[in-house]
Amino acid sequence: MAKDKDDGQEGKGKGKLKRKEYEKELRRLQAELCHLQAWVKAKGLRIMVVFEGRDGAGKGGTIRAITERVSPRIFRLVALPAPSDREKSQMYIQRYMAHFPAAGEIVIWDRSWYNRAGVEHVMGFCSEEEYNEFLRAVPEFERMLVRSGIILIKYWFSVSNEEQERRFEARIKDPTKRWKLSPMDMQSRARWVEYSKAKDVMFSYTDIKQAPWYVVNADCKMCARLNCIHHLLHVIPYEDLTPESIVLPPRQVEQGYVRPPITDQTFVPEKYKLHPDEKDDHD
Repeated sequence: MAKDKDDGQEGKGKGKLKRKEYEKELRRLQAELCHLQAWVKAKGLRIMVVFEGRDGAGKGGTIRAITERVSPRIFRLVALPAPSDREKSQMYIQRYMAHFPAAGEIVIWDRSWYNRAGVEHVMGFCSEEEYNEFLRAVPEFERMLVRSGIILIKYWFSVSNEEQERRFEARIKDPTKRWKLSPMDMQSRARWVEYSKAKDVMFSYTDIKQAPWYVVNADCKMCARLNCIHHLLHVIPYEDLTPESIVLPPRQVEQGYVRPPITDQTFVPEKYKLHPDEKDDHD
């Protein structure tokens, strides 16, 4: 990554992060993500970042923090629904391959082909034969991806039993978060030990040298976001290609142009108006 002013200070203030410090550091890291974006586009890199972990571990919030200030044309988010009947008849990995990156793209997977090693296995949505074949085949598949030039990065968000319970209870109480709770979430809670065993087996097969699992301690959401982004920026070598400052050209002179009457247009009612003392500086 580009030179990090905070290198060598990891752990400083650990456990004492304040929200203002979090927001300041997040903005700095998001600026670095913009530099990474320009590098990926210029060099035609193909990158895939897999986010897996327990329900409520904070994957979605971290993904939002990563994608908030970058282009969706370069940082593409893939969050596939349950497979259709047609997709169920295909080779398992087939529907995922359709979303693989082209040159100059970073694909972020909010859950991935690892569904087979987790929810599908625990809930009985696949056969033992299909499960065992996945564990056998996926390491070779990922080695093939790496050999083809794709940079594959895999994150596992780890959350404690107590913290997951607290977050689930918060979702139940908050109507704006209740949509996050699905029947599968409830089952994942009820089958905590089974999911733990499935994760351990998955790691034993797929934590490979060419594409290792990076575990993110996610009991603190803010820390998890910063730690994950900081790590992502360090595992992908890049340089700052920010162009020199430019001068805004003068606006074209209106030569004979007459704007149609405003009354000819339908405007959204202005229910909200900015206070005269405030500036509209939000993007």
